[in-house]
Amino acid sequence: MTSSTPGVRKAHLDTLSITLLLACCMFWGFQQVLVKATVAEVAPVFQAFVRFAMATAAVAAWCLWQRARSPARTHPAHPMHPPGVAGSWRAGLLAGALFAGEFACIYVGLQYTTASRLTVFLYASPFWVALLLPRFIPGEGLRGWQWLGLAGAFVGVGLALGDGFGAAAGAGGQGAVVHPLAWLGDVLGLAAGLMWALTTVVIRSTTLARVAPAQQLLYQVAVSTALLPVLSLALGEQWSWDFSAFAWMSLLVQALVGAFVSYLAWMWMLAHYPATKMSSFVFLTPVFALLFGAGWLGEPVTPALVAALALVAAGIVLVNRKPAAA
Repeated sequence: MTSSTPGVRKAHLDTLSITLLLACCMFWGFQQVLVKATVAEVAPVFQAFVRFAMATAAVAAWCLWQRARSPARTHPAHPMHPPGVAGSWRAGLLAGALFAGEFACIYVGLQYTTASRLTVFLYASPFWVALLLPRFIPGEGLRGWQWLGLAGAFVGVGLALGDGFGAAAGAGGQGAVVHPLAWLGDVLGLAAGLMWALTTVVIRSTTLARVAPAQQLLYQVAVSTALLPVLSLALGEQWSWDFSAFAWMSLLVQALVGAFVSYLAWMWMLAHYPATKMSSFVFLTPVFALLFGAGWLGEPVTPALVAALALVAAGIVLVNRKPAAA
């Protein structure tokens, strides 16, 4: 994962990419539970800011180490850029703004709607990728059965989160106050998914595609580090650096394993494999989150959750099925 140029692209996912995708989605599911366990001490947006600040330092150090190892591959006037992509900073800032905007929509949306509802709309992102990316890169288009697989995996996510919908409906029936702008939370969840997809489109279809994966990631985490504190203060979150050992360990894991290693692996895979097929794997993330929640927080494992995992897995298999030889 160290090359500064994409190299040979593959038309299908292989064992390495599938293993990395499963590991990333599993960790992202675990991270959702980790954030939930840490939020009592560290407010969610402030938590994201600290995570991305640490990750920015780690990614910047990685870029400098890569530069020291391969000084001849950098642009003389822009030592962090490989030759021919010195102007990629505009696309990089756009990707960073979209990445930060995704998290802003998620956290603001949660002020108006439930986490389960917002997550379903967020995970419409692979549909946005499948719709938008082929307009710029024709080879990223999906066939009929692959669309069916994508839809099946999405239904699996909805089934997994169905208990959250049911709980919300039940609470509403018992006189609980439903936010009058709940629809706005849904829209923001959908917007977050769209921004996630647009980040992928920008990375794949602009000069940013010829930039090293670590540098692509640096734009995203650095812009988020700059913007998220403003959002945190706007939401009235309390800032405190008096964290417990558990909170510090949680933030370090989120930063170094999540925002650095796993995101860097994702950037590297975007440079080598079809983004539309990769995106189908993200449907596993909320399902893994529910499974980790059951193991760590004692949340129930329902038959619907087991069925959802099977449906998501079947959908991923369909999306990544190779066409029959002519």
